Amino acid sequence: MSSTTPTCLPTSPELPGEPVDIRLVVTDMDGTLLDGAGRIPEDLWPLLAELRRRGVLFSPASGRQYATLARQFADAGDGMVFVAENGTYVVRDGVELGSDPLDAAVAARVIGTTRRLAAEGVDVGAVLCGKESAYVERADEAFVAEAKRYYALLRIVDDLTVVEDEFLKVALYDFGPVERTTAPALAPFAKSHQVVVSGEHWVDIMNATANKGAALRRLQRELGITPAQTLVFGDYLNDLEMLDAAEWSFAMANAHPDVLRRARYVAPPNTEYGVLSTITRLMGLPTR
Repeated sequence: MSSTTPTCLPTSPELPGEPVDIRLVVTDMDGTLLDGAGRIPEDLWPLLAELRRRGVLFSPASGRQYATLARQFADAGDGMVFVAENGTYVVRDGVELGSDPLDAAVAARVIGTTRRLAAEGVDVGAVLCGKESAYVERADEAFVAEAKRYYALLRIVDDLTVVEDEFLKVALYDFGPVERTTAPALAPFAKSHQVVVSGEHWVDIMNATANKGAALRRLQRELGITPAQTLVFGDYLNDLEMLDAAEWSFAMANAHPDVLRRARYVAPPNTEYGVLSTITRLMGLPTR
């Protein structure tokens, strides 16, 4: 998810003149792969075909729900790996490769904190993210519209604490800047769980062992792919660990300052299709 571009970008090392041996490409979605209107660039589809022809695996890694990602890439064919729900759920061709479920009692505590914040006047709501669906109890049109952007399977329920599913995380949407209000209120959970700001308005609570980087490292081990053969793109704080898992780690020029400092390289902004141009250049692929 995008942030304001800093006035001064860190210096990015020069890319090599020769094509690099890349076996795995992993990219965040919002603020990274998606364009300024939140759409998948049309030029991605022929690029995916070329990557598949060369035996390169392409993997979207997002805070988005698996069902949402699968729908967005429905025309891409088989073989893709989806790192969904900020790394808590990894699926390939409809088969779960791994998950890191969140205890229902912890989810209930987070929901309780969300309700308290709302009662105090914070414009916030919770999305309870399960394997079967995502769930909300806040039913106003504005909130549901924001949730539906990321959760294709979404059910409105009367009480989130009685939902039965295998939960992956709880995502909180704050209509104000989440780092100022909601995220600080979740500090007690950070002692035992992962509390990660994934966008200007979103913060996720997951198991301490869950993040995109952990999911990526498991995937690398299973596929026999090294960090030197891995190309990663990200723009926000939920991408930090994922960047650490690849030697070819790129922050988008529009990324959060902490992401720009963490990545080894800087790619053009998502509004200039930086993921596509960087893949093409780094791997020596034909340009259209």
